[in-house]
Amino acid sequence: MSNGWTPERRLRQSQMIQKWKPWQSAGVKTLEGKNISKMNAYKHGARRAEIRNMSKQITNCKRVLSQFIENKF
Repeated sequence: MSNGWTPERRLRQSQMIQKWKPWQSAGVKTLEGKNISKMNAYKHGARRAEIRNMSKQITNCKRVLSQFIENKF
């Protein structure tokens, strides 16, 4: 075959996959693993939104403070 997969190689790969059964090993199984994985959305999604919101608030506070200083002095 032109792609490097001979019939023997395909048969060997098929047999190995039947032993591995990768379709059965998806996802975490333990309670500890589930607790760790459920935090992924918080770490990678919600926290970024919080940081973005805090950044906007800081920018707004700087703007208000600079206006206050300009008007005060």
